[in-house]
Amino acid sequence: MAKVAFLGLGVMGGPMAGHLAAKGHAVTVYNRTAAKAEAWVQAHGGAAAPTPREAARGQEIVFACVGNDDDLRGVTLGADGAFAGMEKGSVFVDHTTASAEVARELAEVAHAAGLHFIDAPVSGGQAGAENAALTVMCGGEAATYARVEPAILSFAKASRLMGASGSGQLTKMVNQIAIAGLVQGLSEAIHFAKRAELDVEAVLDVISKGAAGSWQMENRGRTMNAEKFDFGFAVDWMRKDLGILLAEARRNGAKLPVTALVDQFYADVQGMGGNRWDTSSLIARLET
Repeated sequence: MAKVAFLGLGVMGGPMAGHLAAKGHAVTVYNRTAAKAEAWVQAHGGAAAPTPREAARGQEIVFACVGNDDDLRGVTLGADGAFAGMEKGSVFVDHTTASAEVARELAEVAHAAGLHFIDAPVSGGQAGAENAALTVMCGGEAATYARVEPAILSFAKASRLMGASGSGQLTKMVNQIAIAGLVQGLSEAIHFAKRAELDVEAVLDVISKGAAGSWQMENRGRTMNAEKFDFGFAVDWMRKDLGILLAEARRNGAKLPVTALVDQFYADVQGMGGNRWDTSSLIARLET
């Protein structure tokens, strides 16, 4: 069992840190809102720290799951950042969905300070975090990854090293491209079935057994039909992710016409007041 810190106790980070504690790791937590960290300690044990630096002091692994590139820089860099408190040879594992650019930047800073850095975005949403069923895509050095994989598997069903620093973030971008197209296709399919006056649940049941079947259809098809959009991963966060990957596509020359279009469809959902609806809410713009 390792001495670890976890920075960021939102809907993803809180349960992930909880699984680390449940597996027997000694966990120190930090959250920007201190009351949330204290509540986590009351529920799971361990300790809370007032700054990322204090949380990171003396830890073998420091995990983070925050909002975006700027939040990540905020908890790693500067006098109160985690890097300032970490001992040489320790590892920072970042589960934020962020840019490949910031992953490479922080890996360089960490290396210069005698530290190690793994970018490790996750897929599986709030339910995956709560049920220790996340998929983790990692970038960094193989030897460093081997050191942290057992701890990562406290809250993940699968984890894999994808390549050098930034490769985890790039893989998460591929994941979001695939999801965006799938959800829009499923939205249009359900919308069409309704307009054709079919029994939508019966349609989903039969086509899910064939080539049209997908995780989205199995887990969100019926709730989309019922106009229920409270399943965790919010439209605001999806638009953040799509913005990151579309910027990366402009840099590497990838052509993503469908993804760019779906990003604008999510903007329409935001315009309907659906900022905190989950990503399956794409169907709502078709039903108005």
